[in-house]
Amino acid sequence: MKLLRSRRESTLEHRLVWQAAALLLTYPDDQQAERLATVEELLTHVPAAPADLLATTVAALRDRDPMQAQADYVDTFDMRRRTTMYLTYWTAGDTRNRGNHMLAFARTYREAGVSPPEREAPDYLPVVLEFAATVDPEAGRRLLVEHRAPIDLLCDALQQSASPYAYAVAAICETLPARTEQDIQRAQRLAASGPPAESVGLQPFTLTVPPRRAQGV
Repeated sequence: MKLLRSRRESTLEHRLVWQAAALLLTYPDDQQAERLATVEELLTHVPAAPADLLATTVAALRDRDPMQAQADYVDTFDMRRRTTMYLTYWTAGDTRNRGNHMLAFARTYREAGVSPPEREAPDYLPVVLEFAATVDPEAGRRLLVEHRAPIDLLCDALQQSASPYAYAVAAICETLPARTEQDIQRAQRLAASGPPAESVGLQPFTLTVPPRRAQGV
């Protein structure tokens, strides 16, 4: 009984981390202040290690001018492939197979009783985190674990560029199993070779994280 209670508490804490990270990794629009306040409330129920990481991102975002925060976000996630939040990009790249990978995400959502998002790709990290936090934590965790290498690569790239978002992604990693040697080697291979490429019959892949907005930054 004690083990079951501990497992439930761990699942709840992880869901709170995922929800907080999803809010922090969202484009800093007019609702940013409200999202940051929500995250700070969530952090009162999160273990110290991930809470400290998430709080670091909160503090950095609070200190930024709103227009600068928006510009930084676009520069980080829209303009750099190494910091894309589309999880299947690193595993399937610009290939026909990427569609099948994204369909697997959509199928997982439908099996949990919800529709895939209409305005965003189903493999977009904040979408996956929201699903794991609010719909099906076990299925959501499975998606995150299966795409541990892309998440690790994203975290490493954000750390190398001294981005405040690195701490939020590091907090996500705190909720996942410890990396195995196989996980490390896979991430290293992806980092060295880049995503798969297939140019025949395909349009060039263009990042749109989040969907392109009607008004510029």
